[in-house]
Amino acid sequence: MRKVLWKIIIATLILLYPYLAYKGIQQGVVWFAPSVIASLYFFQAIKAKTKQIRSQKIVLVLLLLVGTVYYQNQMAKLIPVIIQLNLMLFFGKTLLNGKGPSLIERFAQLSFPQIPPLLSQYCRYLTFIWTAFFAINALACIVLAIYAPVEWWMLYTGVIILMLTGLLIVIEYICRHFYFRTISLPEKLIPNVKESIKSMAINGRKIWEDVNAS
Repeated sequence: MRKVLWKIIIATLILLYPYLAYKGIQQGVVWFAPSVIASLYFFQAIKAKTKQIRSQKIVLVLLLLVGTVYYQNQMAKLIPVIIQLNLMLFFGKTLLNGKGPSLIERFAQLSFPQIPPLLSQYCRYLTFIWTAFFAINALACIVLAIYAPVEWWMLYTGVIILMLTGLLIVIEYICRHFYFRTISLPEKLIPNVKESIKSMAINGRKIWEDVNAS
């Protein structure tokens, strides 16, 4: 129960971060929101199971704290860039030679222990799409952080990214049904959005650790 509650707290803070940063910039407490994220990374570093992951988290914490002290406005608006880049690397790493199967295939294997070659190819292509999606988001966040008013930055990082993510999920789900029919996969075996999200919530941590360990 404690682990579930902690996951909910982390997810809530990440989702609310653009608004917290925006209010911090308005109220003159720019340091607050980045410090919260730094604290989350520090806690993850303490709980990390490998020295490599722990070192990476500690370095990130130090960079965040230094940026919070000397470059407050810039650092506050660059946190979404870090999050999007982390997701891009997490998905993209599994596309490299010797690092497979692709991330989407790892989740698909939970429903299909024996993945057909065409389904494996589809999962790899879908993983590439998500990797590109996070890369584009990171670039957009950088541009908005540097050149746009803070209101535009908050709107994109706090609302539009979530809408685009939901839209991509819906489009993929629709395409999934059409594609799976071409490889003679029975309709009843196609997991729906609810089942897919439930599977990611239950098995996400294990797959995260497996990818980081690979």
